[in-house]
This record gives sequence, structure tokens and C-alpha cells, in this order.
Amino acid sequence: MAAAGGTSSDDVPVIQAENLTSNVRSILYSRTFLSIISGVVAGIWGFTGLTGFVFYFLIMLVASIGLLAKSKFSVHTYFDSWSRILVEGVLAGLMSFVLFWTFAYDIVHIF
Repeated sequence: MAAAGGTSSDDVPVIQAENLTSNVRSILYSRTFLSIISGVVAGIWGFTGLTGFVFYFLIMLVASIGLLAKSKFSVHTYFDSWSRILVEGVLAGLMSFVLFWTFAYDIVHIF
């Protein structure tokens, strides 16, 4: 992750748009990848109903904690708000999760 900004002479954080965009894009790519992998794992393990969705949100919680640790818990160095790390891309990845969850479940448990 690239630092999103620095500080000016008045100690006001300056956010560089290119670095912020790159960091947000990295979060979206990692969440999409985790959504696909966790969907396949949930399907192979045979999760159904609410159990699968709980599994997905647990994976996203672990991903958020991992992103916080990677940024050394100084979120405003890399992002403009906490919501970028905590919720950015969670609902977008849910569709990929459900697609691969049902696909893997059908292949392993039905066919």
C-alpha cells in the first residue's frame, strides 16, 4: 500500500488521489478474491443457509483486521476514513461469494 498523503506545514493531512485510488482498488481486489475463495470453501464444506453467510462475514471481519494490521493501525496515512477498510467492498463481494458457494456446493454435494 502506498501512503495516501503527507502533512503540510499546518499539520493538516493531505490526501493524494492517485495513492488513495490505488489503495481502495487493492482492497476491492483482495475482498473479491477472498469472496471467491471463501465461497468455494463454504460450498465444499457443505454450509447451507445462514451458516454460509455467517462464514462470509467472519472472513470479511478477518480481512478487515488483516488490512488494519497491514496499515499498522494508522488508517489515515493510507485512507481517508475507517469505513474504507471496514466496509469497502463487503457487499460487492457478497454476490461473488454466493455464486461460487452455490457452484461448489452443487459440484461436490449434488452431482
